[in-house]
Amino acid sequence: MDIQPNSFEPLKNNTTDVMGMSMASISPSPWHRLKQNKLAMLGLFTIIIIVIIAIVGPWLSPISYSDQNLMQANRPPSSDHWFGTDNLGRDLFIRVLYGARISLAIGIVASLLNLTIGVIYGGIAGFFGGRTDRIMMNIIDILYGIPVLLYVILLMVVLKPGLTNIFIALGIAYWLGMARIVRGQILSLKEQEYVLAARTLGASNWRILFRHLLPNSMGPIIITMTLAIPEAIFAEAFLSFIGLGVAAPMASWGVLASEGVTSLRSYPFQLFFPALAISVTMLAFNFLGDGLRDALDPRVRR
Repeated sequence: MDIQPNSFEPLKNNTTDVMGMSMASISPSPWHRLKQNKLAMLGLFTIIIIVIIAIVGPWLSPISYSDQNLMQANRPPSSDHWFGTDNLGRDLFIRVLYGARISLAIGIVASLLNLTIGVIYGGIAGFFGGRTDRIMMNIIDILYGIPVLLYVILLMVVLKPGLTNIFIALGIAYWLGMARIVRGQILSLKEQEYVLAARTLGASNWRILFRHLLPNSMGPIIITMTLAIPEAIFAEAFLSFIGLGVAAPMASWGVLASEGVTSLRSYPFQLFFPALAISVTMLAFNFLGDGLRDALDPRVRR
């Protein structure tokens, strides 16, 4: 049978592909699904704005967060002082912007420590299993027996208040949940066919873990890391509120809120603006985390 060129015709865009599936049936990418979530995009946009203002704002101001002027003490919000002043005459707007640097830095650093320790610990426990898994998870169960905030408070009492010690305390205490999530993901993935193929090709255990299993667990890891940032910010605010936060004259949002409580009846604006900054930031990260969970969920992808 002779095959002539006119026996063929180009495949049109609106027809089915060679696998018999409509091109329209291809599932959208995670980024496309994230963009469709209005609350998640609002959270992402809010976080970007807060980060930009926190970085650029204090540099553009002619005054410093520590400049005192007792003649301007406890002034209400005005055109000269947008958020008013505190009991030492320091501009609250600049102190809130500077506090954003500290609070965001604490949240991000604690989240990165959470990522590093939790992923490695949970990955090893889930991959090797058996006795190794039992011992490692028993340690986590024991640590879970102590409330996390109490654990952090005890560490801060031992380490003394300070920014570096807050990083250490939160990094030590906040990786337990990440480790459990990663362990569960590794347990469900390590029996997959591609892991058996990698073993057959002679890949080492560490290569399989870090090259194949952990990259395929990045969805839950990213979601957990995103949600850990507001948790660390709130923990730092609580520590600063009870006097275990950063040392003066540095000011995180928790320190500003603690100072504002003492004059709540007379000057409520001194508490309102730091509390508003904490609330907006935590809502933004939670909205983004929920959106990432929906965008990266394999069940939604199908």
